[in-house]
Amino acid sequence: MTSSRNYKYAFFNVRMEIWISLFLVISIFCVYWQVRNFSFVNFDDRQYITGNYYVQAGLTFESIRWSFTAVHANNWHPITWLSHMLDSQIYGMNPGHHHMTNVLFHILNTVLLFLVLKKMTGALWKTAFVAAIFALHPLHVESVAWVAERKDVLSTFFWMMTVWSYTGYVENSRLDKYIMLILFYILGLMAKPMLVTLPFVLLLLDYWPLKRFQLNPSDNENQTTQKPFYFGLILEKIPLFLLTAASSIATYLVQKSSGAVNSLAAIPFHVRIANALVSYVSYIGKMLWPEHLAVLYPYQNVIIPWKVFSAGLLLMIISVFVFRMLRSKPYLSVGWLWYIGTLVPVIGIVQVGSQAMADRYTYVPLIGLFIIVAWGVDDLVQGWRFRTISISVVSAVIITIFMITSWLQVGYWFNSVTLFDHAIHVTGCNSTAQLNLGEALAEQNKIDDAIKHYNEAIRIKPDYAKVYNNLGIIMAGQNKFEAAIIYFSKALQISPGYAGAHYNLGKIYSNRKDPEKAIFHYHKALQSDPDMVQALYHLSWILSTHEDEKYRNGKEAVKLASILCKITQNRQPLPLDALAAAYAETGKFNDAVITAKNAHKMALMQGHGELVQGLEQRLKIYRNKMPYRQTVSGKRVG
Repeated sequence: MTSSRNYKYAFFNVRMEIWISLFLVISIFCVYWQVRNFSFVNFDDRQYITGNYYVQAGLTFESIRWSFTAVHANNWHPITWLSHMLDSQIYGMNPGHHHMTNVLFHILNTVLLFLVLKKMTGALWKTAFVAAIFALHPLHVESVAWVAERKDVLSTFFWMMTVWSYTGYVENSRLDKYIMLILFYILGLMAKPMLVTLPFVLLLLDYWPLKRFQLNPSDNENQTTQKPFYFGLILEKIPLFLLTAASSIATYLVQKSSGAVNSLAAIPFHVRIANALVSYVSYIGKMLWPEHLAVLYPYQNVIIPWKVFSAGLLLMIISVFVFRMLRSKPYLSVGWLWYIGTLVPVIGIVQVGSQAMADRYTYVPLIGLFIIVAWGVDDLVQGWRFRTISISVVSAVIITIFMITSWLQVGYWFNSVTLFDHAIHVTGCNSTAQLNLGEALAEQNKIDDAIKHYNEAIRIKPDYAKVYNNLGIIMAGQNKFEAAIIYFSKALQISPGYAGAHYNLGKIYSNRKDPEKAIFHYHKALQSDPDMVQALYHLSWILSTHEDEKYRNGKEAVKLASILCKITQNRQPLPLDALAAAYAETGKFNDAVITAKNAHKMALMQGHGELVQGLEQRLKIYRNKMPYRQTVSGKRVG
């Protein structure tokens, strides 16, 4: 009879896990289904997808090689690149499908969080609440609705798989299970290095809920004392800690070399500490009352003493309280340290970028606070007469509110205009949001509105080189070349290595029939950005075809055009046309004919009418200059 009851109870639990998982999936779809109609945005999506030829080419040998060897967008994260490439391979440049992949990973992360936490704690409804808030909290919208933040949801998937593997290893300490958790951890680090804190979180889980810190008999047999540390738990994680150290060092060096890490001169250390303290408390505030959320919160160098003091005092009081409850309510310390610790890489002590804080940084850290809320509220209402009903009603209300709020927040990600217009409304003086909104309006040919936002960005940040460059592009588009040169020169005065400004000056001087200055600026652009396809194309074309022989250099043109074709993976007609012209300049007319034929075929397939005509004319020239009028196959003709 008892056996039958146990079986029914286990069956009920399994069924409830399925129903809860189904609810989580449906609720996420309700909030995020709208992203299937969204566009890419002009904030990192260009670097990651729309302006990245390696990603657009899909899973080719060259793209895969690049993903593991290149440092791009200030990061080395090959697994993230591979996921974007797979999307391009399957969906092409359909932004809605790229968005839905993020949603799929968010669903997997949510269900895995629920199942892993349930497996460790055995608490069905509390873990269901944690997973539901994780799934639907507005602070997590940025990680899901922003295609370029694939690294966030992807790395969290490997985080969850690592923890899942770890629980299996705890149950049965077999080598294959340990190897599996190491593998998932490595994959996670290769998706986003923010996972460096995971080994420390595993130690927290050892304390609670896994309870692996041993209790040993003391001298008094009626008492037990708990070891402050069980060194075996640390020793078994040495490989994880070594991977953490290697990833941390590599990430710092990569971001420092790419200029993403701000120097202490730019942002003093005491300002960073102050911002970190305030940010810790601000994230808690936004978790409890998620309003005024934006894609970017500009860094404020002005310290408000009372805010910093209040934030530090609050954090200290909470820390003292949770540690005093270490034995009786261990979930408080574990949840608090989870939150504090997992934010360390992005809290701003090592400042990367211009943001003071970012919603996406809370994707994993808030799990710790959600655990505190779920278990803490349950403890608080112990003994209440209507405890179950009260918790159920309040939970349902909170989940409903978060669903509605998140649905509204997702809507701001519809396109770049809606996103940055909202950011400006929320944050006020935000030069980056003004710049990006101006760019989005310029793409819609709303030039006057774009100029207005560019000027506002300069008012907020007078030394903003990119804004001057963009104003120069507008002036050049209106044939106001003298004004354009002034703007581009101003951008270079602020940032001498600015590749975009050098390239734009090169274009102007090329159109003005001043090849010497054009070549100079194209070279400068390529010194700062060796993979800049526009500069590679225009410079190789000048060196191959300029009417004045003193500016032609066939050997260098072949080198540049070959790099260009490698980047575009021989999938674009213009780079192949440039390479054919470079071959012709060096006298390699056989190679020129073969390459021009390939370019002609691609131009026909892609519907480039003018380019097709130009290639047909150039093919005749290359054929006529072939030695002995010899065909490519080697047979003589005529």
